[in-house]
Amino acid sequence: MISEEVRRSVSALTKEGFGEFVIRYQTLVYTICFQLTRDAAAAEDLTQETFLSAYLHRESCPPDYERAWLGRIAANKARDYLQSAYQRHTLLPGDEGLPERSAGPGLEEQAVSRSEAAAIRVLINELREPYGQVCRLHLLEERSPEEIALALGRPVKTVYTQLARAKKLLREQLDRREQDGKFPP
Repeated sequence: MISEEVRRSVSALTKEGFGEFVIRYQTLVYTICFQLTRDAAAAEDLTQETFLSAYLHRESCPPDYERAWLGRIAANKARDYLQSAYQRHTLLPGDEGLPERSAGPGLEEQAVSRSEAAAIRVLINELREPYGQVCRLHLLEERSPEEIALALGRPVKTVYTQLARAKKLLREQLDRREQDGKFPP
């Protein structure tokens, strides 16, 4: 059982007290991470990251809400993992990557995928302004519309509108290239 000292405040935990805290909540944290990721290895890593983050930020834990606070950290870590470019297997500009040895795409499919990605990057870079800049920041640099609005000094609603129009222009260009046979379907 966790000692009364540990129960009172997570922020006052020593290394030994934090060990008790980890033992008490490790199953909860692992379960939350596994339920969100459906990957045992990732859930184990995220459990460790959760407790590390909890230890580093223990002073921000509200008294008597350790369980909910830890659960929120675990859920946020799992969501961040699921949204990461690595997890989505996104090939970012400049990434060469190594071919997967498992039941992934073959070398030919990877080459076609890379050439398609390169062609799309060219199309994005050729977009007229203000769409080109907004599209580059969002699609190539993976920035949120809110971050783009802040960086460019534009209203967020304007950025959303420009992104929608840029995507429409890209779709039209891709359709036109497919019809002309200049872009693989």
